[in-house]
Amino acid sequence: MNSSVDDFDDDTGSYDRGPDDQVGSSGVLLRRAIDIIATAPNMPLSSTPRIDRDMIIEILQEALNRLPNELREARWMIKQRDEFVAKTRREGEELIEAAKVQAERFVQRSEVVRAAEQRARQIVEAAEDESRRLKNETEDFLDQRLASFEILLDKLSRTVATGRRRLSIGETSSQGGGSDRVADGGGWADSGSEDSGAIFFDQDSTRNR
Repeated sequence: MNSSVDDFDDDTGSYDRGPDDQVGSSGVLLRRAIDIIATAPNMPLSSTPRIDRDMIIEILQEALNRLPNELREARWMIKQRDEFVAKTRREGEELIEAAKVQAERFVQRSEVVRAAEQRARQIVEAAEDESRRLKNETEDFLDQRLASFEILLDKLSRTVATGRRRLSIGETSSQGGGSDRVADGGGWADSGSEDSGAIFFDQDSTRNR
């Protein structure tokens, strides 16, 4: 019954049912019954309202008949609501779990990045230390070799100077009619040969070092 209270005829005290009378809820029917009783005119010379008892009974019966369907619909709606709430809760929990997993992965990636950066720093530091070590060893080696060359060159220089000095002395002696050379086994040996040989011996020894 979808008809409004205006369908009630005050003169006849009857309820005019329309084509949509079967559509509605029990609550609407009960409110209509209350409205009919509240707006019913009084009997002549009396305070008793004039009410169509059969119509009121029909409305109340229809309300009772609709209650089971409405209860089923209410239970269905409650079930749907519970399922919706449960689904929403599951989705929320899944989102929270996914967020936790994502956060853990982010933390793990951050830890991996930090570990990689630390390892890279260690490798760079080790390479720099090795480079410094090799540089120092190379400089020490070159310094030693240069020192050896310096000693060798000094000895060669002294040997050349001695030879030139002796040549100069020999020329002076020959011009004076004398010679510092003496016969030795059919050959001539310079009186300074022993010293010169010692110098050349030291030179070879230095080279072998």
